[in-house]
Amino acid sequence: MKPALSITAFCLLAWVLAWPAGLAAQEQAATTPEGEAAEAEPRRGPSGLLLPRFVSLRSDEVNLRTGPGVRYPIDWVFQREGLPLEVIDEFENWRRVRDRTGTEGWVHRAMLSGNRTIVIEGERRSLLADPTESAATIAYLEPGFLAGLERCLDAWCSAVAVGPDGTRYRGWLLRDGLWGLYPDEIVE
Repeated sequence: MKPALSITAFCLLAWVLAWPAGLAAQEQAATTPEGEAAEAEPRRGPSGLLLPRFVSLRSDEVNLRTGPGVRYPIDWVFQREGLPLEVIDEFENWRRVRDRTGTEGWVHRAMLSGNRTIVIEGERRSLLADPTESAATIAYLEPGFLAGLERCLDAWCSAVAVGPDGTRYRGWLLRDGLWGLYPDEIVE
């Protein structure tokens, strides 16, 4: 007598047999009738906001958890108010975020702000008086420097940098080498 197929094995077998058909349907949905790639609709999370998107930390001490809830262990503690993070998923009041090093985890939405900030990456950058490369330099911003993002159009972003003495410097940066915005994103 042949042993009966277990329910788990049956479900796995059904999934494996259906997998190629599901893959073909996904590929077909991603093209137009002419065979061109279709533009995907922006993905929105349960909050109604776009995913992914950039936000910043509301506090100097924010717990990054391994899952969406206070019962999940704390994996990391961010210690820099205003640090930009990328929201990549949502679950109820929790946001799955990624920092500029690629570290991911969950943060409660109350600890996040919609204020946009950027981090200087690569090498020292000049904050310029106007959005032209020949403009006067207002300040030099070192890698890792955190600045407020006001707007971005084309290749230039308007930013506010606060010096160690509290002096505010408002100027323009070329968008390349900034972390906290997408390559073609327009910020107004």
